[in-house]
Amino acid sequence: MKDNLTWEETIQYIRTIPEYGELVEKAYFEADLPLNVERFKKEDEFIETLNYLKQYTPNDTKILDIGCGNGISSISFALEGFHVTAVEPDPSETIGAGAIRNLKAHYNLDNLEIYEAFAEDINFNDESFDIVYIRQAMHHANNLPQFIKECSRVLKKDGILITVRDHVIFNQKDKDWFLEEHPLHRYYGGENAYTPAEYEKAMTDANLTIQ
Repeated sequence: MKDNLTWEETIQYIRTIPEYGELVEKAYFEADLPLNVERFKKEDEFIETLNYLKQYTPNDTKILDIGCGNGISSISFALEGFHVTAVEPDPSETIGAGAIRNLKAHYNLDNLEIYEAFAEDINFNDESFDIVYIRQAMHHANNLPQFIKECSRVLKKDGILITVRDHVIFNQKDKDWFLEEHPLHRYYGGENAYTPAEYEKAMTDANLTIQ
């Protein structure tokens, strides 16, 4: 198997390899896109996220979903009644914006907009969103300070940014080990991780308050 695949090619490949079966299932990478959504909606992770939003932002409805992959979170939020803007740089129908468009059509949603862009380059107006949600995407930032700065810029002053399931390392040796051991990095080379201090500095420099 050649290295240097695209992200889409990587996902298509691991779907054919039994040893990756559990990863495909747990990461919601299955070819049946609606199945991924239906499973994610029932997971404790999503249920707890909804509970958090109901507790702290009960009247907010405009959510920006950054780096949303195949759209499991964007679609799930839209099905819950949020007005969702999905931002995903990958255009593919396997794992990117194309997949989200197919799911939008499948669920006949009119409260979901989809943009192909990197977080560092979003062009939305200042203070456009009540909530910025980032799932497994912040560690992929090409420029972490700019990534967070843009997320902060488009967030309303009393809004909430939620980031979940990001990779964390503590030094260069730790990062080297992480990249070497990551099951997919050797195929597409797109994995990354930051230290807690790097995440925290990017947030505080962007005038966010960490809670």
